[in-house]
Amino acid sequence: MKQSFRQSMAWLHTWVGLLPGWVLYIVFLFGTAAFFQHEIDAWMRPELSSGSTVSTRALDAADTLLRQRGAGAESWRVSLPNARGGSGLTVSWRKPGQDRHDRSEITLDPQSGRELAVRETRGGFFLYRMHFDLHYISVRWGRYTVCVAALAMLVAILSGVVTHKKIFTDFFQMRLGKGQRSWLDAHNATGVLALPFHVMITYTGLVTLLFTLMPWAISGNFPTRDAFYEASASSPDEREASGIPTPTVPLARLVAAARHEWGEANPGYINIEHPGDAAATARLYPQRTDWSSGRRDALYLDAAQGSIIPLLSPSRGGASLTREVMIDLHTGWFAGLGLRWLYFLSGLVGTAMCATGLALWCVKRRTKLPDPSRPYFGFRLVERLNIGFIAGAPAGIAVYFLANRLLPVTLVERAEWEVNSLFIGWGAIFAWTLARPAKRAWVEALGTGAALFALVPLVNALTTSRGLGESIRRGDWIIASFDLTIAAIAAGLAYTAWKVLRHQPKAAPARRRREQVEAPA
Repeated sequence: MKQSFRQSMAWLHTWVGLLPGWVLYIVFLFGTAAFFQHEIDAWMRPELSSGSTVSTRALDAADTLLRQRGAGAESWRVSLPNARGGSGLTVSWRKPGQDRHDRSEITLDPQSGRELAVRETRGGFFLYRMHFDLHYISVRWGRYTVCVAALAMLVAILSGVVTHKKIFTDFFQMRLGKGQRSWLDAHNATGVLALPFHVMITYTGLVTLLFTLMPWAISGNFPTRDAFYEASASSPDEREASGIPTPTVPLARLVAAARHEWGEANPGYINIEHPGDAAATARLYPQRTDWSSGRRDALYLDAAQGSIIPLLSPSRGGASLTREVMIDLHTGWFAGLGLRWLYFLSGLVGTAMCATGLALWCVKRRTKLPDPSRPYFGFRLVERLNIGFIAGAPAGIAVYFLANRLLPVTLVERAEWEVNSLFIGWGAIFAWTLARPAKRAWVEALGTGAALFALVPLVNALTTSRGLGESIRRGDWIIASFDLTIAAIAAGLAYTAWKVLRHQPKAAPARRRREQVEAPA
């Protein structure tokens, strides 16, 4: 008998959700953390204060430093404090012949202007990049993998809606302790609870990687991708160095010009090409802290005169503006505190949806195994991948945070060793659970993750002066909220480990036991 359309959609939902499911889980897990990447940056750089304002005194100190140590550089770059934390006043410069990534960098106190010794870390930015680059050796292949997984996610969402004809009714039926039924209820609930978010975040995620999926319009019309971006960007004519020495206007004056042009909004970054030359150009990018900040293009100033440089094409087409809106919706850069928490919680629900869907695949099929104690290879493979990804990846993130506090500040390539620690911790848990019975593996992996997360606030309090109690006393809610969130995650993992430990599988029905006994050898 032919399958009905709904049965076909159920089959499609099962397999299109399983095969890329582990990639989708990683994308959701790390992407959810990335909604607070600036706050994570602030926690991972405890030497910096949480203040978001920069004084004229500090700008003058940065200006003096650049003119003295960055004299003769091809470019200067200034990063101003972010309102969400995570950055001080950072100045850097690139000498002639240096690679664009090989820059000298110094961080200053945004109030006093004194130099600060800040630990090397990739902070929340690594978590942000991990969710769409996957830390592949080849960024291109990492993004191809994420694109394929996102397309599968979109198909899984649509086929899931078709499959569950009572999906909204089932959403209100959370039956605990019912084995497979409980897992299905949890999967349905997490799928429906944030369904608009799941659709939006998946579709807009595909839009952000549009040119990875469909590069032919660019390759068919432009010699390189850089040529396309230059043609589509709102920018002035590129100015070559004139060779005429001319002092660059002070940073404070550039910041004041930007604030006047943007209605008192602050710049986030300043990049000056050919400083000290008559043709020096300053490019200022605005900070984006909430919806009211809107979307503004970079402001171009003549760095020798302080005047605005007009753009060649001040207006962009509808397609470009639409893509920018899609990117904003996906990243939540415009979101204020309340909306950003909504994004974060919806991301956690999406992560749980992926985890429960992967777990449900094993739960459903375990009851149909002739001998559950001796499953076939494919079942064992899926089960072990589930444990390694679902329980191992969060534990790896906890190790990443612990490494930030425990690795020596003077360690060479310290930031890379923080990242390596994440994968070492994740891999160690994965390898350990391969040699353990499935239930014990789940309990031990989840319990280890809970213990590691619980250690993060404790180690923070022991190694810095910004522990939870002290942060609350000072009103430093960025650091305090991070520690409290980490403690909540530890409690959630501990509770899950406890539930798995106490779970007792139900005996098979009598009819099924008779069938197994009467089956021919």
